Amino acid sequence: MTVSDRIRVKAVRVLSDNHYLLKTTTFEYRRGNGEWQTQHRETYDRGNGATLLPYNLAQRTVVLVRQFRYPAYVNGYDDLMIEAAAGLLDDASPETRIRAEAEEETGYRLGAVSKVFEAFMSPGAVTEKLHFFVAEYEPAMRVSAGGGLASEGEDIEVLELPIDEALAMIADGRIADAKTIMLLQYAALHIFR
Repeated sequence: MTVSDRIRVKAVRVLSDNHYLLKTTTFEYRRGNGEWQTQHRETYDRGNGATLLPYNLAQRTVVLVRQFRYPAYVNGYDDLMIEAAAGLLDDASPETRIRAEAEEETGYRLGAVSKVFEAFMSPGAVTEKLHFFVAEYEPAMRVSAGGGLASEGEDIEVLELPIDEALAMIADGRIADAKTIMLLQYAALHIFR
């Protein structure tokens, strides 16, 4: 039995279509014991995205970005977020979008990018699936200062950090972004061994 066999959608209502799409849905779900239960959920659809960690194996460094995130701020995080470069797909392939995002945000025009996995970041409420990438970089690949697009409200600082320092920043709370933690842990296990 698939999940499709266990769900019957009864009603869907749009709550907001301002920037992304927020819906409330009433559905029946067939529980493991065979009983049908009516449930209500809100889902936030902002599209799928991609994220990338540039790394330099010889220098043992990674490139991250630091920027303001309002949702983190209103949840008590009174600092700029340190993150891996990322962006929404906007109807492009994950590889195409992450190359463009990495260049916009970090200033590096990367060569080959390697997809390492896909993951849902907050599947209890958000539909977004992220495509995770890593790519080697060299100083000569820097084609601009980066910083993002001011027209999109981006005001991004580029950070080049030793991998050991980036991992220590997870432990002490300076890096608190899930996608970034996942990519740094991947790099520690598979790249900087």
